[in-house]
Amino acid sequence: MEKFEQIEISGKILGCIIRSDFKQDGIAFFTPDSFSQQLGYMNRPTDYIIAPHVHNLVERKVELTQEVLIVRSGKVRVDFYDDGKSYLESRIINKGDVVLLAHGGHGFKVLEHAEMIEVKQGPYCGEQDKVRFEPVDDSKVIIK
Repeated sequence: MEKFEQIEISGKILGCIIRSDFKQDGIAFFTPDSFSQQLGYMNRPTDYIIAPHVHNLVERKVELTQEVLIVRSGKVRVDFYDDGKSYLESRIINKGDVVLLAHGGHGFKVLEHAEMIEVKQGPYCGEQDKVRFEPVDDSKVIIK
């Protein structure tokens, strides 16, 4: 299993998975600058200082909700769909894994009791935020 994986279809990134055992020195960003949700990793030594800072007020236009899930415990199957709601493939994410969901559709099946933290743009707009559809049948799941 790769420690970092990008799931793509027709050149479009559907998602990125960072496994719990991913490790490298320094800093790495996994998302293109065009994404409204940026996902990065930092590995810094003891006493390394990140200078105190404030963020400038910058107007941004967000047209598509992108979300990040951090698995605190358990095991979850992530099902990836294209923009037309057609099922493509699935991945299993475990405790400590992080997944960014960027484009297309997605669904989940909890395989072992799970706790997750979700991070996405707000404010949440209720049912205006998403279109729900039928999940893939378990017999048709393709786990890569």
